Amino acid sequence: MSLSLASASRAQPAGEAVVPFRINVPDPVLRDLRTRLANTRFPDAIEGAGWDAGTDLTYLRSLVSYWRTGFDWRVQERRLNQFPQFTTTIDGVSVHFIHQRSSHADARPLVLIHGWPGSFVEFAKVIGPLTEPARHGAAATDAFHVVALSLPGFGFSGKPRAPGFNTTRMARVVAQLMARLGYTRYGAQGGDWGAAIVRQLGLVDPEHLIGLHSNMCLANAPPGADPNGGVPEDDLQRVRAAQARSANELGYFQIQSTKPMTVGYALTDSPAGLAAWIVEKFRTWSDSDGDVETRFTKDELLTNVTLYWVTGTAASSARIYFENRIDGGLQRRVEVPFACARFPREIFAIAPRAWIEAQYNLVQLTDMPRGGHFAAMEEPDLLVQDVRTFFRNRR
Repeated sequence: MSLSLASASRAQPAGEAVVPFRINVPDPVLRDLRTRLANTRFPDAIEGAGWDAGTDLTYLRSLVSYWRTGFDWRVQERRLNQFPQFTTTIDGVSVHFIHQRSSHADARPLVLIHGWPGSFVEFAKVIGPLTEPARHGAAATDAFHVVALSLPGFGFSGKPRAPGFNTTRMARVVAQLMARLGYTRYGAQGGDWGAAIVRQLGLVDPEHLIGLHSNMCLANAPPGADPNGGVPEDDLQRVRAAQARSANELGYFQIQSTKPMTVGYALTDSPAGLAAWIVEKFRTWSDSDGDVETRFTKDELLTNVTLYWVTGTAASSARIYFENRIDGGLQRRVEVPFACARFPREIFAIAPRAWIEAQYNLVQLTDMPRGGHFAAMEEPDLLVQDVRTFFRNRR
């Protein structure tokens, strides 16, 4: 089914080499971060506004103080460096990825794909259970070889300097990465932009895929006189609830889809501004009931934000929205076997079964009891179990 990483690397030309990578942010970068945090200029706020107008001022002051005096990036760096990491160049861009092989030689290859404002660190809780299920109370036959990449423009991957890195092009990068690692048959899982890329993978690399799993199931209403005809009322209620939740949450989408550079200057220059921009999404898009730290610790939130800061990827990551303003991918049906995990507090793309079936070869649909947009961080056990169930009989 697969080659070892060493043999796959030896088989590639020098320009396609897979190179070991270790996170080691220079001390001056971290000192500069602390200085900028200490010199933060906070705006005023309407008394009692809370989160109604955006990130709450009191909360952000507390988070910035902890970031400067309590958060230890080196601890998080050591934690992440426990995973074997590599880089390779694909389509002119350096691609950073974790490649955690299972001790079970016949494990299924699985690529995990993040979105914005997430990163590869979203998958830290699920890699162990996926690669070594016997250590986590599951059968050894449920093992995966896991690849978790940083998308171009994100994290420790390179920043595309040419236009055109939309989800289709990124899907081709993912397909090339899996081929370069020697995997001729593999599965894919993703949410947010990862969900869009998973869908595109089903269109650009179907012959190598054993299945696609998504926790944000993209599906438009099928064309016709009555797209809701025959759709159960509980499915329609899910759609309406998601629409209501997202009604006031699309300002960032319009900005990053049209003017990513404009906001990119501010987010690249101010760590407090970057934290405000990102953490507000983790609060609103998760199953947090308004208290973000019921779902994520300060260290979890700040590890992700710090990754964006030290790599300077606020602008380059936002460009994924700009590059995907026009995307016809949802017009074609995906025939690769597909699994959809619907988390109840997902803020986007709560589609009825009928819509999903019209655009995918849907073989598994799970309505989760809890959880929101960041499934791998919020509800890792639920996500892992659903992935295991779907791929159990797929090779």
